[in-house]
Amino acid sequence: MGELNLEELAEFLVEAKKNTYASVNKMKIASERPRFDELEFQEGEYYYRDSYCGFFQAPGMEIVRIGVKDGTPIWTMAYSGGMIDRFYGDVAFAKQVFGFLKKALGAVPLQMPFRGPNNLKYGKWEYVNEVLGDIRRFSGHERILYNGEEVFNQDYIGGVVVGK
Repeated sequence: MGELNLEELAEFLVEAKKNTYASVNKMKIASERPRFDELEFQEGEYYYRDSYCGFFQAPGMEIVRIGVKDGTPIWTMAYSGGMIDRFYGDVAFAKQVFGFLKKALGAVPLQMPFRGPNNLKYGKWEYVNEVLGDIRRFSGHERILYNGEEVFNQDYIGGVVVGK
């Protein structure tokens, strides 16, 4: 593999995220790992897979490969977090929170194509995202507030894969 085009990778990540979890038409695929939910997107020379498990807390990992699903990994991001524990068991409210999370992730910015924008407000909902670094190496923390109260938070970390 030659020099990685970071701008092209960022554009692909934005499209991948808008067409998987953030999409209203997301399609689960056959899972490589038992009891995980997995989503995929492929365009041009890039392949993307998002793999996560759980509901109220749903840790997971995203990976971009060159070519096909068994191609060389070039970028990854791990994430972990979810609903604040006092909301465990409230499936209806969690679905509302995740609906707003999808809206935020659908607004993923090209300059930081990891999660959502720095801030997004919609009615009683607010999404806040703090990130350090860039597409090569980053970490971040996202939160969702409802009526000013934190109801969801998640940490994430990732970057470009550099082999031997």
